[in-house]
Amino acid sequence: MLAAELIDPMLPALKPTDSVGQALDWMQEHRIGQLALIDQGDYRGVVSEELLMDVPDSDQPLSNVMRLFEKIYVHEDQHLFEIMGLIIQNRMDVVAVLNEGREFTGTISANELLKQFAQELGVQEAGAILILSLNERDYSMAEISRLVESNNVKIISSYFSSAAYGMPDRSRLTLKLNRRDITPVISTLERFGYQIESAFANAPVESIDQERLDSLLRYLNT
Repeated sequence: MLAAELIDPMLPALKPTDSVGQALDWMQEHRIGQLALIDQGDYRGVVSEELLMDVPDSDQPLSNVMRLFEKIYVHEDQHLFEIMGLIIQNRMDVVAVLNEGREFTGTISANELLKQFAQELGVQEAGAILILSLNERDYSMAEISRLVESNNVKIISSYFSSAAYGMPDRSRLTLKLNRRDITPVISTLERFGYQIESAFANAPVESIDQERLDSLLRYLNT
């Protein structure tokens, strides 16, 4: 999924002539800590609630404090995974989207992005999660898929986490499977020498809120 498809049409964009107080009111109304600011279609940066709360006069226009805004953005054709990495790295609540002409086209909220990210990974599907600990030289997704599917089980999604430098045996492969009962899968993988670090049988995720997003961002940033 690309950035252009992730734009939240409900999120407003601020203007330089809007007051600090009005910006804070909109953030409270939409329950978000940041909003994009544009000037006649040109993107000027992201306004944060934390910054505006330190402004003594809430009646002054945003143009007076624009120099302090973060000018982080993505292009319309950037992939979901790229955007997720950018938001995590910069601890953003929102990210602005620009087209080829560098014109502002909308805003992506981190909360909505997480929902789409979860769908891409199959988090909302019932099934088990299996974590393998392995040496990087032993990693072969084709081989692991063959062993898993030999038990009539499908891999919905996977994530490979490379080991730290000097620790080649600490790589992890996380698999989301389409069944909860994966005892036969575990037995097969262990028989072929794979080390199972942990396994979870999870229920579908009904909803993802900001608290869960914050928890995920903290986890991914460690």
